[in-house]
Amino acid sequence: MDANPILAETVRGNWVENRHRGAYVVIDANGTIIASAGDIERAIFPRSAIKSMQALPIFARGAENKFHHSEEELALACASHHGEDAHVATASGLLARIGLSVADLECGAHQPSNAAAREALRRAGAEPSALHNNCSGKHSGMLSVALAMGLPTSGYVAREHEVQRAVRSAVETVIGERLTEDKCGTDGCSIPTFAAPLRAFAYGFARMSTGQGLAPDLAYAAKRLFDAATSHPHLVAGTGHPDTLLMTAFKGRLMQKVGAEAVQCGAIRDKGWGYALKCDDGNVAASQAMLAGILLKLADPDTEQRALLEKYARQPINSVRGMQVGELRAC
Repeated sequence: MDANPILAETVRGNWVENRHRGAYVVIDANGTIIASAGDIERAIFPRSAIKSMQALPIFARGAENKFHHSEEELALACASHHGEDAHVATASGLLARIGLSVADLECGAHQPSNAAAREALRRAGAEPSALHNNCSGKHSGMLSVALAMGLPTSGYVAREHEVQRAVRSAVETVIGERLTEDKCGTDGCSIPTFAAPLRAFAYGFARMSTGQGLAPDLAYAAKRLFDAATSHPHLVAGTGHPDTLLMTAFKGRLMQKVGAEAVQCGAIRDKGWGYALKCDDGNVAASQAMLAGILLKLADPDTEQRALLEKYARQPINSVRGMQVGELRAC
């Protein structure tokens, strides 16, 4: 197999220090490729980039009808959040309303990603809980699905649990591909993750963006989730995160979500185009530069949006003294 093209590079002084290869595809809901580079048929783990797809069973399995999730709770279900107060409060509020608690979350605990939130915990002499896990919103949503289906909540993260079967079915439906046991792993938050072609995830985001080719109830669910995420971008990531900043700047036109190991997925909603990108070496900053380069060319950014994208397309590398000594840039 030919190597993927170089889509970003790190320059130090006058010399290229690192070259970052990857693949990307922008596609419409008919399956027509708008732009691409590299091997878009190679199967990748999408990781957290498809949380909006994984949240679809909230609607398909009756949890939304039973528990009436708020827009904020739906946004958090799509999130890899920073563990700030608003994130913790939103997850905690949903759990309390459905009669559960942090003890029912099976995502594990880690320190908040946000430095101020970490410091606040330290000053309070408190330990982080599963509510601070960046996936607690997704897991709270999954617990609501288990309750709506009348199922035990214990073990809801297991591949054979009906909640995870529902998640798998929803993802298969929107991407148009079967998710198979021979390309399966476990995500950092303990739920299954399945590999599928990069192209398929972009296609799924195009279909969720437009509703085209989806049953009316699924199209409605996709729109609700995208509307919630783009209306509450702070809940999808957090203070200073590119996903939050980009969705804020694009004012509903852009659905954007990062996944671990340098996956980027989303939709240019007003064009009806989905996109998916993977940086081969897992460098998230390089994947952000790649994504910015693509959006600069294809998303028709205004002046404010262009300035933000250019910030990520050419990221300065500074010395400890604050002198710029190089840059990470899209090719």
